[in-house]
Amino acid sequence: MILLYILIGIYALGMLFIFLYSLAQGHLLLRFLGAKKSLDNVAHHEPKTWPKVTIQLPVFNELYVVDRLIESVAKMNYPADLLEIQVLDDSTDQTAELIRKKISEYPDLNFKYLHRINRSGFKAGALKEGLAKASGEFIAIFDADFVPDPEFLIKTIPYFSSEKVGMVQTRWTHLNKNYSILTRLQAFALDAHFLIEQIGRNSQQAFINFNGTGGIWRKSCIIDAGDWQDDTLTEDLDLSYRAQRKGWEFVYRPEIESPAELPPIMSAVKSQQFRWTKGGAECAGKHARAVLSEDFPVSIKIHAMAHLFNSSIFIAILLVSLSSIGVWYAGMQGMISADMFKVAGLFMIGFVIIAGVYLVAYLYEKRSLWRSFLQAFYMLPLFLSVSMGLALHNAQAVWEGLSGKKSPFIRTPKFNLEGGSGLESNRYIKFKIPATTWMEGVLMLLFSAMVGLHIYWQSFAMLPFHLMLAVGYGLVFFSSFKAYGLGK
Repeated sequence: MILLYILIGIYALGMLFIFLYSLAQGHLLLRFLGAKKSLDNVAHHEPKTWPKVTIQLPVFNELYVVDRLIESVAKMNYPADLLEIQVLDDSTDQTAELIRKKISEYPDLNFKYLHRINRSGFKAGALKEGLAKASGEFIAIFDADFVPDPEFLIKTIPYFSSEKVGMVQTRWTHLNKNYSILTRLQAFALDAHFLIEQIGRNSQQAFINFNGTGGIWRKSCIIDAGDWQDDTLTEDLDLSYRAQRKGWEFVYRPEIESPAELPPIMSAVKSQQFRWTKGGAECAGKHARAVLSEDFPVSIKIHAMAHLFNSSIFIAILLVSLSSIGVWYAGMQGMISADMFKVAGLFMIGFVIIAGVYLVAYLYEKRSLWRSFLQAFYMLPLFLSVSMGLALHNAQAVWEGLSGKKSPFIRTPKFNLEGGSGLESNRYIKFKIPATTWMEGVLMLLFSAMVGLHIYWQSFAMLPFHLMLAVGYGLVFFSSFKAYGLGK
């Protein structure tokens, strides 16, 4: 009996956390819907004299995409005498040779090749060492899987017309969005961040984040904020908060696009998700107390907490899903009154709000609204199911981040599927099945059994929730095995 009440308490607390988080997301959605005027009013003026710019390309073992990256940056429409391109190479394979050969094809461009033997600080360490040697007043950064717009600098530099602006972030778009259902689901999630969240926060001068790539910094802002630091796995989020806490302003421009490739296999998605969620939790531990104690409006503090702790929703989902079995049993035994179930139903509004955020982002600027609604009819529940199926994997990352457990920066393997590079031949895919993948299989069986019990006992209140969990864990489990099998 005591255990049952504990499970009910865990379920209630988890649902409360999800509900409160959804209110913050709902407010961002409202801000997004009314943000056109604030986007139009951002000061931007073409400079009388264009400044010198350094483009930094952090690279580590990128055989399949480094040629494409260098070719695209070489097409940048900017005065050659004002442009410096740093290739920050930490590679330990033939990538280094490829880079040297490729940049030799552009003798008229100011390429600077910086090769580190010691990967101290990983990406943050490479950016820091490059910054110390950079001659540009502004620093643009592109990861290896990006294909920058040739007009990127011409479009972004004017937004630094105010000396208070420290960073301009652009919107990621997706080169291989339609490659598979997995890439479409990732685009579904990222579009919500780059539209609803970034615009919603920026429109009210709340904290936003540099997304690690596809953005440009004022060099003096980076230095003033304490330079790149490697004590978290998300050095971009960390620097963003340090800079904005010191009074620097950030500008987000959704109309400026930065195309990139999405990871096409589940193991790569998991690697990326682990780094993002754990790094976010580490930044929460590093900045949350300071943000709350500093002189910011209450609304800004609330959104900062929702931003910093957003990855904790995976812990809440995991706890809610497991404890829901006890809640269901208690309801079947008549231990929970019908009124309590009605109150619990109010918290389901949180899931509705979150679903609405992703639905609006998905429908944004779609040419055929009716067709997009039909696509969303299956995309939305599938996305929510897979997100739930990643709860165990991501909850582990969040717990490690909040508890202070350190781990190395694990790069996400790149593929260049647009250029014809196959999955089977990719040497960066490793065959190593973590214990959490087996546990995802167990959870798939557990919630599949719950679906069967719901049908058998004609108890349908929690059937949709447990069905989504069974489908989500099943898809994550089987696609993980397929991905890991490529690396045999």
